[in-house]
Amino acid sequence: MKEIKIGTKLVGEGHPCFIIAEVGINHQGDINIAKKLIDVASFCGADAVKFQKRKIERILTKEGLDMSYDNLNSFGKTYGEHKYALELSEDDYLNLKTYAENKGLVFLASAWDEDSADFLESLGIDAYKVASADLTNLPLLEHISKKGKTIILSTGMATMEDVEEAVNHIKKWNDQLILLQCTSTYPCQFEEVNLNVMQTLKEKFDCPVGYSGHEKGIAISSAARALGACMIEKHVTLDRTMKGGDHAASLEPEGLRLIVRDVRSIEKALGKTEKELQESEIPIKKKLAKSLVSKAAIAKGTEITREMLTTKGPGTGLPPKYFYLLPGKKAIMDIPEDVVIKEEHIQW
Repeated sequence: MKEIKIGTKLVGEGHPCFIIAEVGINHQGDINIAKKLIDVASFCGADAVKFQKRKIERILTKEGLDMSYDNLNSFGKTYGEHKYALELSEDDYLNLKTYAENKGLVFLASAWDEDSADFLESLGIDAYKVASADLTNLPLLEHISKKGKTIILSTGMATMEDVEEAVNHIKKWNDQLILLQCTSTYPCQFEEVNLNVMQTLKEKFDCPVGYSGHEKGIAISSAARALGACMIEKHVTLDRTMKGGDHAASLEPEGLRLIVRDVRSIEKALGKTEKELQESEIPIKKKLAKSLVSKAAIAKGTEITREMLTTKGPGTGLPPKYFYLLPGKKAIMDIPEDVVIKEEHIQW
């Protein structure tokens, strides 16, 4: 499986999990809130911060713009008014990219239309995120693929056939692809997460695979890393009670900090594939493991039998497997009763 570079960081097996703090639209159209969320991502140790770039009139028909959207999470009476209220200006994006990079973060954004992709290209972003909503938007996938940069594709609201069609389409122009298992409900129920799909995606498409989560809490993202996720994306908010549809499924600052902590701990714990005795275990093994022990005194020159042997601690002598190997061998010195038998006691 290939590795993919985003900014200065490599993504793929054998590399640290790339953690994206998804601001999305949780900034509520306010650049100051956006900067506070970038501060959170940096403080908590995320690798990247991600926004969403749309040209509203390019993604919605007049009917869609005029649709009534008067609810507790609405920022306008129509869906169009709501979406426009949550958009940042192009100058804001340039400002935020500089701000994020000065904090040591990779700046990412999902491009929801071709014009937004072109704008993000002008900013010099390192990779494109494609939202689950556009997995079947083949013209947009073509437009982004031809830019030759890494594509991070979420797979919510899709069948495996949809994913395969999207991947095959992208690979006509671009093989720098990362797939994220995703379920697009907010918040997502645990039984709908389906982390095992990551393994299917990895085997089927031979590319780095990760997880974009909308569930409550931190346990599922940690489990995703343990199952091999190369990338984890989670929404972040200053306060889950804030107005807006994404806040309830987002992490507050402490939650993001804990995910980063747990993912890095899991990476250390995964370790190697070969079973090894750890250096730190050696003194414990000497104290707790068993050795062959003389059940009675054994005189020099005596041929040893099983009846003369037992097993006890400490584990500083011949291991218990020699219970089957010592009979028939002779003692080359007197061995007192109830002592650990060592190599130097035996004629080999």
